[in-house]
Amino acid sequence: MPWNPEIYNQFKNVRYQPFFDLMSLISEGGLKKAIDIGCGTGEQTSILADKFEQASFTGIDASAEMLQGSGEWSQKNLLFRISTVEDFIASHTEEKWDLIFSNAALQWSDDHAHLFPKLISLLNEGGQFAVQMPVQNENKLNKILLELAKEEPYASYLDHWKRETPMLSIDDYAQIMFEAGLQDIQIVQKVYPIIADSEKTLFDFISGSALIPYLERLSKEQQEPFVTEYKSRIKDEFGRFPAIYAFKRLLLYGKKA
Repeated sequence: MPWNPEIYNQFKNVRYQPFFDLMSLISEGGLKKAIDIGCGTGEQTSILADKFEQASFTGIDASAEMLQGSGEWSQKNLLFRISTVEDFIASHTEEKWDLIFSNAALQWSDDHAHLFPKLISLLNEGGQFAVQMPVQNENKLNKILLELAKEEPYASYLDHWKRETPMLSIDDYAQIMFEAGLQDIQIVQKVYPIIADSEKTLFDFISGSALIPYLERLSKEQQEPFVTEYKSRIKDEFGRFPAIYAFKRLLLYGKKA
């Protein structure tokens, strides 16, 4: 089940606010060369390229489906490539950047204790590091999904695979940033609430992201009961509707000394 930009963008207003908050931390000075890791459809990268028009931007994403329409956002200071963050690091060991930006993408990559120092090492002196990720282990929909995947018969259907969050603690990220030589550090955990009128609203929200790798591993016959049970548990967890889903996100920013 590939990424679907139409489903993902059903909650565009909710998904874009953290992007604008992260972008507001970036300073224009010395910004000439920038990379957006996990750029999705490319629209957000285009907004960055418009705001910092003196800089050249590259947007990378591992999903061909998400990048399919990125051509409409291409401009003279912006190009797009298909790549994972791991492949990007491996193929750009000698290349340096003035901005490494990533909005709601690095939670899909493992081993942050090693990944983040590698990324920060690719910054020029004075380069900026700006990352936003959902705090999956504290968000209800992710918790319900993980618990369901651990239970039978779904655990067997999934070959006992489950997507454990790679997210570290705030203290761990701070230490990584300190040791990598970042200054002017800002670390903010913020709630971006979703007002849901039914369990369907909440299911639709997570079906555009965290649910995808689970459904990819289930047959069509297995998907239906899994989805039905998941929706039922969402309804039971929230109880009454309308309900507020307190979706937590972590924003990290620092500048290379």
